[in-house]
Amino acid sequence: MSNLPPQPLSPLDGRYSGAVSELGNTLSEAGLNKARVHVEVKWLIYLTDRSLFGSSPLPEDKKEALRAFARDFGQAEIDALAKTEAVTRHDVKAVEYLVREKLSELGLDSIAELTHFACTSEDINNLSYGITVREAVHGAWLPRLRLVIAELRAQAEKYRDLPMLARTHGQPATPTTLGKEIAVFVYRLERQVDQIQQVEFLGKFSGATGTFAAHIAADNTVNWPEASEEFVTSLGLTWNPLTTQIESHDWQAELYARISHTNRILHNLATDIWTYISIGYFRQIPVAGATGSSTMPHKVNPIRFENAEANLELSCAILDSLAATLVTSRLQRDLTDSSAQRNIGVGFGHSMLALDNILRGLGEIDAAPDLLAADLEGNWEVLGEAIQTVIRAEVTAGRSTIKDPYAALKELTRGKRIGAADLAEFVNGLDIGDDARARLLALTPAGYVGLASELLEFLPEAG
Repeated sequence: MSNLPPQPLSPLDGRYSGAVSELGNTLSEAGLNKARVHVEVKWLIYLTDRSLFGSSPLPEDKKEALRAFARDFGQAEIDALAKTEAVTRHDVKAVEYLVREKLSELGLDSIAELTHFACTSEDINNLSYGITVREAVHGAWLPRLRLVIAELRAQAEKYRDLPMLARTHGQPATPTTLGKEIAVFVYRLERQVDQIQQVEFLGKFSGATGTFAAHIAADNTVNWPEASEEFVTSLGLTWNPLTTQIESHDWQAELYARISHTNRILHNLATDIWTYISIGYFRQIPVAGATGSSTMPHKVNPIRFENAEANLELSCAILDSLAATLVTSRLQRDLTDSSAQRNIGVGFGHSMLALDNILRGLGEIDAAPDLLAADLEGNWEVLGEAIQTVIRAEVTAGRSTIKDPYAALKELTRGKRIGAADLAEFVNGLDIGDDARARLLALTPAGYVGLASELLEFLPEAG
């Protein structure tokens, strides 16, 4: 084993890299450094645009060259930073030196001291994390979730009228429709999308202890809180005016808690679909060339949903840990958050991988109407609810003198399998009105689905 060439330690960077590679543009170390360069460059331009400290606005071609430097950040810059950080042992200082080198290359040495001006490392870092996490959520994770919701919505519509024996405690219960059961997950997930879209991505830019002390020492005529707010909001973030050295990370805890909640809804979806497959309500569509078991040729395993379960659990473990850890920092700051935040991408990556598996799994199943119908036909006892409820209504209306309708149906049906003839005989012997009797005799398990189909009208519009 010692002879292996360097290998990725995480399956997200190896076996499953194709499903999560989008996140590498933002939540990787390189993505973070690209954002850091972007923030440093933007701050330089902000200061010179306002002619602070005797500077002058840069010519447009120089501004564009700096913007392009940040925008086109790539392998050459990654390598240069690694070389510099090996000496500085400080990642943000290495970024500062990289920007200074670019200024020198562009003949802008006169403004070199405005690089990282009045900034603590966390001023750059918190804004960079705000930018990268926002882009990961809105540019990669939410679009993948929306694909899953769209597929679920399509299947809910497809099966909205397909009767299905419901299961409570795993036992036969009042029938529903397959489409309505899927629609429940659409509704739950759309609520989470709405809440996640409302999360604020906060940023601070106020110096070593959040007091603007160095800013005021350099120039006490500038309204630095106003400048800070203008700069932070120009990055697409919400300004946080009251912080210690670090931005307090509450927005991250809120976001990760909501994503974990979404993960858990998806986990419930995966376990339900797995169960429907196991009892035959869904048939799996064999994939050409695929193998289900190394020894049992007949097997088609629900691996997409099992894989999703595992990855959702891993994602929640990481995101829950981040949410709990990041809201605490000793006094002005400690570096616990620095180590923890480097795993944001891992938390999102496992969730993205789960979404990919769920989407693929949903595309590889099809309902089995014949089995659904047979299951309903074999469980006429589920109509006991309808019969005892009608009797109670008849008693209240004065058309029946039956005592304790529930007990009568319990005696007939509890723990038993009865058929259409048994129920018809029972109904015909009831002391109820003719209309009620006719309604009950017309009932079948497949027809006893209430408003299941109509309830899909309450689904929100796609987010």
